[in-house]
Amino acid sequence: MALKPITVKEMAQKVLAEEDVFLLDIRKEEDYIDWSIQGRNVNSMNIPFKKLEQETEDIKKQLPENQTIYVVCAKGISSQKGVEILEEAGVKDITYLEGGMTAWSEHLEPMKISDLSNGGELYQFIRIGKGCLSYMVMSNGVAVVIDPVRTTETYKNFAEENDTAIKYVLDTHLHADHISGGKKLAEQTEAEYYFPTRDDEGMAFNYNELRDGTTITVGSTVKISAFYSPGHTIGSTSFIVDNKYLMTGDILFIDSIGRPDLAGKADDWVDDLHQTLYGRYEGLSQDLIVLPAHFGEMKEINEHGTVQDKLENLYNKNDRLQVKDKEEFIHLVTDNLPPQPNSHEEIRKTNMGKNNLEEDEQREMEVGPNRCAV
Repeated sequence: MALKPITVKEMAQKVLAEEDVFLLDIRKEEDYIDWSIQGRNVNSMNIPFKKLEQETEDIKKQLPENQTIYVVCAKGISSQKGVEILEEAGVKDITYLEGGMTAWSEHLEPMKISDLSNGGELYQFIRIGKGCLSYMVMSNGVAVVIDPVRTTETYKNFAEENDTAIKYVLDTHLHADHISGGKKLAEQTEAEYYFPTRDDEGMAFNYNELRDGTTITVGSTVKISAFYSPGHTIGSTSFIVDNKYLMTGDILFIDSIGRPDLAGKADDWVDDLHQTLYGRYEGLSQDLIVLPAHFGEMKEINEHGTVQDKLENLYNKNDRLQVKDKEEFIHLVTDNLPPQPNSHEEIRKTNMGKNNLEEDEQREMEVGPNRCAV
């Protein structure tokens, strides 16, 4: 082939930089509709592989002539054949996404949020294909990682590149949409692992108890304070970082809020969700910058390539924070729950240490969009 395959890192950087990208997705139509690569300047066309084989000349006429075409499949295998078919038909500026949607689902892109007190730094790790957001707080050679995903090498490599040692790992709650890398990363780096006590439904390993008011000092000056904020789960805990940032976990997002039903307790937990959003958070400084654990759509990524907004702004523009009547809020949430994430019960068990799964099994469980919001 004339062109090298594009890596998921290269693709992610193009998407975050809002470059024009044209994708030819050759997966089945239902898979494409359920989950695809999105971006402000991403244009994509879905032509299933069998149709591409049978109607090559007609499809060739639909492709742009002045733009690179990136062929996408599930694992980066059939896309290579797709490229060959189109090259034989005379298409020249064409290549494929290495590793396909499986690799896209796993890629993490670190983006700097801000400098912190006395030389500290805060980074957001965007799992662009899954909508997961995790964080690293660094100060004086010490790092804390919040809500890491299972592909832990990225955090270790990033810390090493910045001459920083990961000493603490925190999870905001018991995740149900993806496999946490929290315990794994802590073991790999000999860090202390913290987990919300109230989300312990029978954890198969030890952890440091995370309670309301638990405080961790990073380096000598940057403080991370736990703030109990139930509703997505009974133990959901937010973090106030350096008195500037509010890490909300899966309770509050930029354009939506967390769902209360992934443990089958929507009717019980929706009241907690209301109390957190319309009580506990309203009592905090409205100048805090919200850093959620997920984003739903690419429009939530700002012009700097990060997902963040002031708490005050969210109370002014997030539709889910405009419902003053409690009963109306409860019905709004419980009557509009989206489909549950793939394998969410097995993911919860895995995050409790009750499943010992091979890497391929874990990867398969996570494939697909995130569905944490309502």
